[in-house]
Amino acid sequence: MRFPTKLVQPWIEPGSRVLDLGCGDGTLLRQLSENIDIHGYGLEIDPYNITASIKQGINIIEQDLDKGLSNFADNSFDTVIMTQTLQAVRYPHLVINEMLRVGKQCIVAFPNFGHWRCRWYLNTRGKMPISKFMPYTWYDTPNIHFCTVKDFEELCGENNIELLNRRYVDHYNKSGSASRLWPNMFGVTAIYRITK
Repeated sequence: MRFPTKLVQPWIEPGSRVLDLGCGDGTLLRQLSENIDIHGYGLEIDPYNITASIKQGINIIEQDLDKGLSNFADNSFDTVIMTQTLQAVRYPHLVINEMLRVGKQCIVAFPNFGHWRCRWYLNTRGKMPISKFMPYTWYDTPNIHFCTVKDFEELCGENNIELLNRRYVDHYNKSGSASRLWPNMFGVTAIYRITK
């Protein structure tokens, strides 16, 4: 599933400095550069994605997010983005703290493991869910932390992190009334804009 760039684009100032953590093949940064002329930089650990990002003309650094962002000064970026990576880092709370240190605002998106289909799959089959969106078995998944909307919002509350905006979308990146009313049950992907 491609990240819904158009949903977060209004949260990012044109011409601003943006850091994308776990930037994948660089598509999000390329789209933001084309649409609102940002100055983007990506961090990625996967060699295939690094090569793909370079081919798209993305400024990229090979870096393990679990080792921190000490190579960046405080408030060195206007926006720090992390999409579909939160659940794959070893210490999500520390990565979020580092994001908030180097960025004036942050955008975090993650799969909501509290979605009704995950619950149904686990209840009826007694196994960890497998789907088109998350096609991994429990033993080969890159996901090591299974986070829900409620979990993330509790983490933010405990750490005095301000929730500026939030969106919850389905498999087609659409936001319906059910996901707005009951995000922990009906949101497939949660997207937050946060600050300290």
